[in-house]
Amino acid sequence: MTKEYTITGHGLNIEDIYHISNAKKDEIKLTISESSYAAMKKSREYVFSIVEKGEPVYGINTGFGALADKHIEKSDLSQLQINLIRSHCTGVGKPFNREVTRAIMLLRANCLTSGFSGVQIEAVEMLLKFIEHDIIPIVPEKGSVGASGDLAPLSHIALALIGEGEVIFDGKNVRSNFAIEQIGMKPVVLGPKDGLALINGTAVMAALGALAVYKAEKLLKVADIAAAMTLDGVRGTSKAYNYKIHSLKPHPGQIESSVNLNKLLENSDVLDSHDDCGKVQDPYSLRCVPQVHGASRQTLRHTKEVLSIELNAVTDNPLIFVTDDEVISGGNFHGEAIAMAMDYLAIGMAELCNISERRIEKMMNPTFSDLPAFLTADSGLNSGLMIAHVTAAALTSENKYLCHPASIDSVPTSTDKEDHVSMGVTSGRKLLEVIENLTNTLAIEFLCNTQALEFHRPLKTSPALEEVVTHIRKTVPTINEDRIFYKDIENIVSLIDNDEILSAVESKLGKIQ
Repeated sequence: MTKEYTITGHGLNIEDIYHISNAKKDEIKLTISESSYAAMKKSREYVFSIVEKGEPVYGINTGFGALADKHIEKSDLSQLQINLIRSHCTGVGKPFNREVTRAIMLLRANCLTSGFSGVQIEAVEMLLKFIEHDIIPIVPEKGSVGASGDLAPLSHIALALIGEGEVIFDGKNVRSNFAIEQIGMKPVVLGPKDGLALINGTAVMAALGALAVYKAEKLLKVADIAAAMTLDGVRGTSKAYNYKIHSLKPHPGQIESSVNLNKLLENSDVLDSHDDCGKVQDPYSLRCVPQVHGASRQTLRHTKEVLSIELNAVTDNPLIFVTDDEVISGGNFHGEAIAMAMDYLAIGMAELCNISERRIEKMMNPTFSDLPAFLTADSGLNSGLMIAHVTAAALTSENKYLCHPASIDSVPTSTDKEDHVSMGVTSGRKLLEVIENLTNTLAIEFLCNTQALEFHRPLKTSPALEEVVTHIRKTVPTINEDRIFYKDIENIVSLIDNDEILSAVESKLGKIQ
């Protein structure tokens, strides 16, 4: 069934971006609202009125950046835009994946439909057709400094729109003019301001941030699930999750995490079995889960707030205010707000990974857990999950250097005209890498805690967590002897990515926070 979305310039949210970016061919239809058509038409007419007057206006009949003082003749304005796109295609590195590239195109189209850019409607329609027909421009990841717009990566998309770029179409790498012809259209012919409007904005870094926020929101819940299962796996105490404690330090994220943990552990036979064991305090990685996970939740709150504004912002330059008869140059292309927010979220996600790795170590260590070393009954002959923990440690360590904030750096460019930049694309790229490392580490924690629970049988953990064990056991059997464990990790990662672990819990408890 095809789902329809109307693009208005102001109604896009993070969930829409994720679902549109991951939709299969023919699953979605994208249309531009009538009010957006009218606004774009008026601003386009205004651009042509400036062309007719011949007065120099930046981005329309001048050079770009440090060349803004160069006036361009009317007869050369189309070539000016083509030259802009060609010369700015300087990206390097591996291409962005399908999900990210589709999100970039969607965000650029959404911005342009606001009607303050003066771009031709056909260019925006072509962006939406690329998404609908799953035409994926080849866009190198590296080359943007996060100000003056994400110029290089967006130029590679614009190059595809005019038929000169490379795209993935029907699983093959082809020239974009061929793909455009296959969907019954013709390449966009650039006119005044078109090229600049297509490439001068924050669509790349905002796309990275939006996808990261969507994934982080799910992983925060999964991290609470993993922590609760590990607590039962090592027969820890849930006393530190008591609401009385958290009501005295009522950070919203901390409260949410503590509520989740108590719900997750409700009616656990394992927990009840050692109620009078005398354990008073567990290590911090178990005892302080609400405080740590809660702090990570706060980083998500802030980042989501910032990104939600950016997704529907007008981020190019100059901007056309038709009703005021004015073209104003400014700096909405600067990505500082989202760059800093993404750096902040990376820290939050890395801390989830950090504390998860510590919980994994507790399960490996028989002096604390009273479980067999490395969770294997016949250690020595078998190494068990010894090196699975080492992998978690490697991922955790890698996150620490990835959390160096990109937004604190700035390299002046364009003869010092563009003398302060955000490095927002770097912030977004490394944030997604931190999230990938976290996902793998949580998968390793599930590999370990499901095995730890086997040593407590016939006792069961809570009904909600037993549902998770059942789902994992469909593809990851109990460990009786050494086997190839990377496949188990991959299988659990798939369960996390497909929301199966979260859905398993929520099938018993309803929505968790």
